[in-house]
Amino acid sequence: MLRSILLWLGLAAVMSAQSPAPTPAPDLAANPAPVRGRLNPALPTLFVAGDSTAARGRGERQQGWAEPFAAFFDSAKVNVANRARGGRSSRTFVTEGLWDQVLADLKAGDVVLIQFGHNDGGALNDEPPPPLRARGSIPGLGDESKAIDNVLTKKPEVVRTFGWYLRKMIADTRARGATPVLVTLTLRNVWKDGKIERGTRYSRWTAELAAAEKVALVDLNTAMADRFDAMGPEAVAALYPQDHTHFNSEGAHLHAAAVVAALRALPSPSITRWLATP
Repeated sequence: MLRSILLWLGLAAVMSAQSPAPTPAPDLAANPAPVRGRLNPALPTLFVAGDSTAARGRGERQQGWAEPFAAFFDSAKVNVANRARGGRSSRTFVTEGLWDQVLADLKAGDVVLIQFGHNDGGALNDEPPPPLRARGSIPGLGDESKAIDNVLTKKPEVVRTFGWYLRKMIADTRARGATPVLVTLTLRNVWKDGKIERGTRYSRWTAELAAAEKVALVDLNTAMADRFDAMGPEAVAALYPQDHTHFNSEGAHLHAAAVVAALRALPSPSITRWLATP
């Protein structure tokens, strides 16, 4: 099984600049908060920070990849903490304090997988209801900013770029002696000319930022696009019963397995010692 998963990965190419931007994922207001179970302080922790495509989800019909991900690891060797939350962008994961919750538990030797982009393409502040979200980040990796009066929080806010929020997470992680790993986006079930959509701008920016910041990259987008192209549209559609963005538990397992395979292939951080015995 692992051998076949590794073959999906291929050469992790930087994604095509011509691909269209992803449509923001549906807001999952009912998506439950991450379960912040007690972590064993004697063990390292593998954290996941992301949106609904990684979060706990609603069960068999809609589940994020970071739920089955934990089963690949030996709980006697490592904590796996899924802190992803549905509907969040890189910006709102920071501004709502979800990132601070990760930092409160983060210690030297831990690893943080960071995956955002599906919800970053929304409006900064003026998206008309329903629903009013105000969750978008400024596109790109630059240092641009925009001062707003947030229509949801009723407070002033300086909105930054997608790259700024990811760089903050990288810097905060490193400051605590932990290791950040960037993860490109999961796939949408969108096809053209017999090929699934790949290489959206947020995955491309994630890969570019990983190179610039010398951060390990899990190119999940390319790995799963290769896999899904081989499966074909009909088989892939069965994994997306709810919409084109959110997959079911089977799709979650396939994505989780690809993340594990990519992590095993990285020289640093080495997670091999944490994996459960087959």
